[in-house]
Amino acid sequence: MALASGHAAAQAEYPDKPIKLVVPYPPGSGTDTVARYAARRMEAALGKPVVIENKPGGNAIIAAQTVINAPADGYTLLWAANGPVTTNVALYDKLPYNPLTDLEPVARVAYSPMGLYVPADSPYKTASDLFADAKKRPNKLNYGSGSATYNIATEWLMSLVGAKANAISYKGSSPTLTDLAGKQVDFAIAEYSAGLPLVKGGKLRMLALTSDRRMKSEPEMPTLQELGYKEFFQVAWWGVFAPKGTPKPVVTRIESTLLTIFKDAETAQYLDQNNFSAFIGTAEQLRAFQKTEIERETKLVERFNIPKL
Repeated sequence: MALASGHAAAQAEYPDKPIKLVVPYPPGSGTDTVARYAARRMEAALGKPVVIENKPGGNAIIAAQTVINAPADGYTLLWAANGPVTTNVALYDKLPYNPLTDLEPVARVAYSPMGLYVPADSPYKTASDLFADAKKRPNKLNYGSGSATYNIATEWLMSLVGAKANAISYKGSSPTLTDLAGKQVDFAIAEYSAGLPLVKGGKLRMLALTSDRRMKSEPEMPTLQELGYKEFFQVAWWGVFAPKGTPKPVVTRIESTLLTIFKDAETAQYLDQNNFSAFIGTAEQLRAFQKTEIERETKLVERFNIPKL
């Protein structure tokens, strides 16, 4: 009875100070954009400031370890995309943490498709043009990779195409696409939401989508599945994690707050306007999904002989 009362008190008192939301990618990325929207809504719901702290770099390992090493009290949370909580497990031989044992799942909230991009004046007018040249000239083209997730996605696609290209690593989609527009690399798979403004601004050309359906904002843009790569599907999804050992009542309070926010009409409108989609899941569902994704991505790395990091 005393333990139950203590848990109830912890939940009732939380939060009593600002909450830090650690984002593994730089400002301007889709991950950052949705995190800032969520932070604003969380502030209104919880009555305390929710501060974004961008910690890009190291394929999101820096951000993950920042949260893992923080006090397990619910005041430092990880706004995670695929990379730090699933993809890194598949891609690293010696990952310095275990996302299944070092982090508590809180909630899954949304996803963004990815786009296949080239510079606006690239000779590649279609995805087929790019693939044909990549096949004809193995390892002569460079692609930008904003995280481990994009690395796996691009290597998977190149394997399906029967081509090889060189990865150039970046700290998220935004710097990847900036360099792509400047012709520092030849092509990139990156967040749809981050690339679309550059397409509209005449700096990039989009060749295809990585999702299983077209987007309302670009209804003429085909998916890679439509172009013949039936099994190819990769999106950037987002969820929130807390340090291992965070009290269950605190996790439940954050979980219920996020699920309420991402189920309401205001958020539905926001997601639609910004080319995102709701992808809602409880803490339990997030953990099950995380395990499934780790297994799927590990098999992809093995199947296509993607080099370990």
